[in-house]
Amino acid sequence: LPDLGLDLREYFRQRSPAADVSLSPSAQAILITALLRQPWQAEWQPAKVAVALGYTPMTLSRAVKELTATGLATAYTVGRARWLRMEHPPQQTWEQAKPSLRSPVKRTVWVLPAGVAANRARYLAGLSALAHHSMLTEPKWPVYAVSPVAWKAATDAGVREMPEPIAGAQEWQLWSYSPELLPGAATVDPLSLTLSLQDNADDRVQLALDELKGRLPW
Repeated sequence: LPDLGLDLREYFRQRSPAADVSLSPSAQAILITALLRQPWQAEWQPAKVAVALGYTPMTLSRAVKELTATGLATAYTVGRARWLRMEHPPQQTWEQAKPSLRSPVKRTVWVLPAGVAANRARYLAGLSALAHHSMLTEPKWPVYAVSPVAWKAATDAGVREMPEPIAGAQEWQLWSYSPELLPGAATVDPLSLTLSLQDNADDRVQLALDELKGRLPW
């Protein structure tokens, strides 16, 4: 209504694509694996990463769609192979992706592992992992991360959740994806570790996370 000085058209503020999409656990795991790969590869085959993580072709297809929907990567094909081209260097990609990423920890349990079941948790996580990478003091109870598959195998082997810790107990974090993104490492990967502790209100933890950030491979 120009005569009244009114403009009734609708305007929408453009938001970052990554801020509107929460990545699934599988897409998050694939992205983090690609970001930590050394040497850095701006163009890579997500199928190779998915196979290493044990994902099905259907899960891979959904993950690729999610990664391209955020604007983090562009998909293209070479012959019959699907490739992804990252739009930015790893550090910038990580910062752009963080609003779409979530803590991998679904819940934590107290357990008293014994025998074969004790081998189900092999990767330090939480404050134990952060203490491994920084000057933070070790927690009273060691913290480990386990995947859904590993947790089921552990319970089948006799591990039971306890209401509270006792001597010899461990804190197990049940993750939404495998904590083995860096095979052979003593701890979970630094990016997933950061996501799992980023909301911790302890200033000492935040200082240790800053120290960890300085050790990232970029």
